Amino acid sequence: MKRSIAICAVICAAGMMLAGCGANNAAKTDDGIIQAYDTEPQKPITPGDSDEKGSTRVAQMIYEGLVNYNADGSTRNAVAKSIEPNADSTSFTITIKDGWKFTDGTPVTAESFTKAWSYAANATNAMKNAWCFSSIKGYDELQKKGVSKDAQLSGLKVVDDHTFTVDMTAPNSTFPTQLGYIAFAPVPESAFKDMKKFGESPVGNGPYKLTGWDHGKSITLRPNDGYQGDRRARNKGIDFHIYTKNDAAYSDLQAGNIDVLDDIPTVALKSFQSNKAITSYNSAGAQFQGFTIPVALKHFGMDQEGRLRRAALSYAIDREQIASKIFFGTRTPATDFLAPTVSGHSEDIKGDEVLDHDAAKAKELWAQADAISKYDGKFELAYNADQGHKEWVDAVCNQLKNTLGIDAAGKPFPTTSEYFDTLDSATPTFAFYTNWIADWPSAGDFLVTLYASSSMNGVGSNTGNYSNAEFDTLLDKAAASTSEDDANAYYHSAEEILFKDLPTIPLWNVNTVGATGKDVHDVEFMFNKTPLYWKITKG
Repeated sequence: MKRSIAICAVICAAGMMLAGCGANNAAKTDDGIIQAYDTEPQKPITPGDSDEKGSTRVAQMIYEGLVNYNADGSTRNAVAKSIEPNADSTSFTITIKDGWKFTDGTPVTAESFTKAWSYAANATNAMKNAWCFSSIKGYDELQKKGVSKDAQLSGLKVVDDHTFTVDMTAPNSTFPTQLGYIAFAPVPESAFKDMKKFGESPVGNGPYKLTGWDHGKSITLRPNDGYQGDRRARNKGIDFHIYTKNDAAYSDLQAGNIDVLDDIPTVALKSFQSNKAITSYNSAGAQFQGFTIPVALKHFGMDQEGRLRRAALSYAIDREQIASKIFFGTRTPATDFLAPTVSGHSEDIKGDEVLDHDAAKAKELWAQADAISKYDGKFELAYNADQGHKEWVDAVCNQLKNTLGIDAAGKPFPTTSEYFDTLDSATPTFAFYTNWIADWPSAGDFLVTLYASSSMNGVGSNTGNYSNAEFDTLLDKAAASTSEDDANAYYHSAEEILFKDLPTIPLWNVNTVGATGKDVHDVEFMFNKTPLYWKITKG
């Protein structure tokens, strides 16, 4: 079976016009329905549990939150009529518009938000997006062992059907900007009977409704005729085709069997912009990539030895070479822990010299670490093989092997869902590929999500379980700042700590790269690289 899949991928990469080289068997269609690429969602599609692209591509189309984002990351009200902060942004009064309904006909009320947020924040319910609510009063109480699954965030108060208040644990001036992220969308009352079952056939209030999910093959969306917002579908629907190999999807795109692909395979990066069979896109994007080393991994703890080894690994990597030879200008070597299109991104953070390629320095630091405790392990770098990471992972591991003289190798997982399931199930005993695309256009989205103590232990994406009290304090001060410049100054100080500790080794930023068929029009990509599917037309 593995050999057959590998052969299929090679044939597709060679550019043969074969449909069905993935698991989906996409078929050519001219009925005004957009045929799009996706991967199998890791979890049922609910606001609280959708945090990787397989699920968020879909979730963003079937749910509508209080605000939504323009392509450049600026916000506009959606379900919200108004979001009013008090003087120091420790409390917000939110009023929602009348007339919004879920596709089951029930009204969207203030409680549709407060109950959804509380359910997602509650540790008993084990939702991936729980961390998003950590700044709301009552979050810590909901993290206690044995808490009732129905327990509510104490900081949320329903005033009436169209009004609720949000009390924060500390000033949070960026809170209104965060509200466009999928975690903050509402769900109907029926969801709370069985959230997992609900997520298999979700009921939303967005521009589309989910009409079918054939696991491993396709997810079908059709326009929601009752939709009240300004993202009204300009096409007749979206058929998401699920692939286990993005090079198979690229072959289907060339053959005209799918219309939109937002994940160009590595083997096509050199040529896709000159491919006359498709329309290509390549611009700066809000995506960070690196690899995380769990703090519990032997020889890599947050002590002198561990910090020396982490720095040695970073110095051993020639990011420029990989960006040029493997990614052909669609990646930019990282200069910090953010991304170029995000406010706060900098090329001048104290300690960022650790991102330079310096083989001699790498060997020196590794030797210093060996003097403390001799390294006796195999360095494994895990990744999801269905997303085309093998080439760069092999390149990084070869650089580590050649520079440091260690046994370094990739550790592939067949699918994205298996990869994340493994990372979620226990503390990893290996380094692993880390990818983050901005949920909202703020430095805090990257730094809080990936490195804050509040995002540890399965309630966020701090899967390496990094914790630093000084770092957390700086994040709190940034959130409390009333100006963006003041906030970014705190974020830069926080990044100085990250450059010392290196919980994640930054590698590069990913451009917004994608392609569509020639008969597809009105294509735009969001600041977070997601196509604005509702705008796309064809014919």
